[in-house]
Amino acid sequence: MTPKRLLSGIQTSGTPHIGNYFGMMQRMVDFQETSELFCFLANYHALTSVSDGDQLRKNTLTTACDFLALGIDPEKSVFWVQSDLPEVTELTWLLSNVTGMGLLERSHSYKDKVSKGITATHGLFSYPVLMSADILMFGSQVVPVGKDQKQHVEMTRDIAQRFNSTYGNTFVVPEPLIETATGLLPGIDGQKMSKSYNNTIDIFCDKATLAKKVMCIVTDSTPVDQPKDTENSTLFAIYSLFLEADQQKELVTRFQTPGTSYGALKKDLVEVIWNYFAPQRELRNELANNTDHVIKILKQGADKARSVAMPYLERARNAVGLNYTR
Repeated sequence: MTPKRLLSGIQTSGTPHIGNYFGMMQRMVDFQETSELFCFLANYHALTSVSDGDQLRKNTLTTACDFLALGIDPEKSVFWVQSDLPEVTELTWLLSNVTGMGLLERSHSYKDKVSKGITATHGLFSYPVLMSADILMFGSQVVPVGKDQKQHVEMTRDIAQRFNSTYGNTFVVPEPLIETATGLLPGIDGQKMSKSYNNTIDIFCDKATLAKKVMCIVTDSTPVDQPKDTENSTLFAIYSLFLEADQQKELVTRFQTPGTSYGALKKDLVEVIWNYFAPQRELRNELANNTDHVIKILKQGADKARSVAMPYLERARNAVGLNYTR
């Protein structure tokens, strides 16, 4: 059976956090073994939140090092930087002309970010169209996403179907793939873990910063001598990510045992997280000291990505009539 083509990406708007890893990165590493994986660094998307050019350049390379250290294998996947294929912005324009305003106005992500005080720009508003271009340009069949991004894939399906209906069968209509166990990961304040909310636990921060973040994880006011709730606990949800099933049962027992303090649990979690990413931290440091090698990997990935993308773009250009000499 032919492996399905999967596509996913991550914004280069800062260092990756454990929500990125368990929500997407870890799954991407696993998918390399069973699927045709396309994985990109979304630096065009990052422009909605990063306005410092030097910072974006730095973030792009450091995120590439992060991805490679966390298991993305350029020999098993197609791995590139979004802006190395500027053709995706042309497809964004073509798709924009079949995208209704009402569809974009219903975007939960847009409304949520604006409600949190993020400036309402056209880039933020039209984000789903660029995301659609990312997906459709590579004939992606499956798009692994968190619960909060499911609507964007549904919007991509609507846009693809509208384009196909208007101009003829051009694009593959993708399906979302959501892993319910890690579909929506909480941040240290209990809401969705996101750089936008400043509630993340970064993977490659120093140990002092890690400890500070973990100690800030929100907990309830249950006294030390009382059993602690696990079902609605942000601390339990984050801690469980790093444990196997039998270890999670042991953690439940600790929470339910009177005398266990949240402070002690948090101190243990610091060590668990630090040790969990120790091998990846070592590899990342090696990559960060050899950025020429990392850039070479990204450029080779862009060449592979372009070879797949261009037939879809040319098909779309022909369909709308831009190739006027034919």
